[in-house]
Amino acid sequence: MFKVQSSKFKVLTMATFKTFEEIDCWQKARILSSKIYDLTQTGTFNKDYKHKDQINGASGSIMDNIAEGLERGGTREFIQFLSIAKASAGEVRSQLYRALDRKHISQEQFDSLKEEVLQISKLIAGLIKYLNNSNLKGVKYAQEPGEIYGEPDPET
Repeated sequence: MFKVQSSKFKVLTMATFKTFEEIDCWQKARILSSKIYDLTQTGTFNKDYKHKDQINGASGSIMDNIAEGLERGGTREFIQFLSIAKASAGEVRSQLYRALDRKHISQEQFDSLKEEVLQISKLIAGLIKYLNNSNLKGVKYAQEPGEIYGEPDPET
């Protein structure tokens, strides 16, 4: 289990998660990936096969790397995969510029999606920073099942 602290606006909040489905940046990345897919199925975007495949792959890579990193069970590996997810968010942003330039999406669509990707990127960066400053090692180093994160509680 991870406990994540945020001190935005001097308010301290704490979140915990045991599975990747509980991680806010994964949830937001899943929504983004679905929006990107839907967008690429319409209009001129649907005919730009390479670009369509590239942006769909990059948007899916954000959520997939968050999931894979957590499932590996080690904090260092999780951080590494979060870094890859963050890089994929940058790739999606770049692909959005190309989609705008090619007139596959409107300025309004671009602005909205770019803001979503930036928010996901910031969430990932915050999680990386937290993990780098924590003493958490990951479930594969835990002495007891479920001690740190990732393993189900024996009572459930």
